Amino acid sequence: MARVIVIGATGHVGTYLVPRLVEAGHEVVAISRGAAAPYKTHDAWRRVDTRRMDRSALEAEGRFGDEIRALEGEIVIDMICFTPDSNEHLVTALEGHVSHFLHTGTIWTHGFSTVVPTPEEAPKKPFGDYGVNKAAIEAYLLRIAREKNFPVTLIHPGHIVGPGWNPLNPAGHFNPHVFTVLARGETLALPNFGMETVHHVHADDIAELFMAAIAKPEAAIGEAFHAVSEKAVTLRGYAEAMAAWFGKEAKLEFLPYDAWAQQQNPEEAKATWEHIARSPNCSMEKARRLLGFTPRHSSLQAVQEAVRWLIENGRVEAKAP
Repeated sequence: MARVIVIGATGHVGTYLVPRLVEAGHEVVAISRGAAAPYKTHDAWRRVDTRRMDRSALEAEGRFGDEIRALEGEIVIDMICFTPDSNEHLVTALEGHVSHFLHTGTIWTHGFSTVVPTPEEAPKKPFGDYGVNKAAIEAYLLRIAREKNFPVTLIHPGHIVGPGWNPLNPAGHFNPHVFTVLARGETLALPNFGMETVHHVHADDIAELFMAAIAKPEAAIGEAFHAVSEKAVTLRGYAEAMAAWFGKEAKLEFLPYDAWAQQQNPEEAKATWEHIARSPNCSMEKARRLLGFTPRHSSLQAVQEAVRWLIENGRVEAKAP
C-alpha cells in the first residue's frame, strides 16, 4: 500500500475518495484549505493525517510544490487545480518524487462536441476560461508524460452529484426550486426545445474511478479518462423523469433561449447557457476497456439521491418517493 496525498480532500469527491483509500490500506494525508468537513461522515477520517494549507498563498510564495513534496507521498491526487501555472508549479516540484500523479480535470475540456458519445481522444474545442485552462493543463500533463515519463493520469468528471449540495437541475442551473416546481405538478419553462444534454456523475463513482486508476497504474498512466454516468440526459427527458419520480406528469413549456432567459434570474440564465452551449455527452468506453470500470449510478439515480437529501433538509418542498 502507498502513502497518498489528496489535495482538496474534503470536497465533493474527496468525501468519498479518502475513506476508500483508507479502507484499501493506504496511508492518507488530506490537504484542505480550511476546517470544512466532508459532506458525509465516515469513521475512516479518524485515521487520516489532515493538514491545513492555503494553496493560493503558498503558491504566491513559491512554496506550495515544495510543501507537498516534503510530505513524501508516493501518490499525489490534485483535486483543485484550475490554472496552467498552478499545475506546472506543483508538477515541477514533484517530478522524480512520485510514482503516480492524478489530476482532476473536467469534461468541459471538449467544449463543442463533434461526435456523441464523445471519446476522450476527440479533437477539443474548449471555450471559456475554465474549459480553456483545464484543456491547457491536460495538454501539458500528457506531453510531459510522453516526453519525461511523468506518471500522470487525468480524470475528467461531468456534473458532480451527491447528497449535501444542489445538483444541476433540468433547467440547466442549480436552483433547487426547480425540483419543487416539478413535485407540485406546476409548469416548468425550458430553453429551446429542451433537447440539449447534461451529463451527471455521482461523486462516489468518480472516487471509484480514481481507485481503479490507482489499482492499475500500468493501464492508467499517460491516459485521460471521462468520469460520467453511462448516459447523458436531455433537459426535457430529465424534467419528465423527475416529475414522474414525484408521481406527477411534467408540465413543460419551451421558449427560445433569449426569451426564456429574460424570465430567469440572470445568474441562473448564465449558468444554463454555460451548460447547454456545451451539451456534453461523453463516452465511458475507455475506462471500461482499460480499467474495467463501470459507474454504478445512472444520472437519474445520482440526482434522485441528492434530491432526497434536499427534501430531508427542507431545501425542496416535496415528499421523497
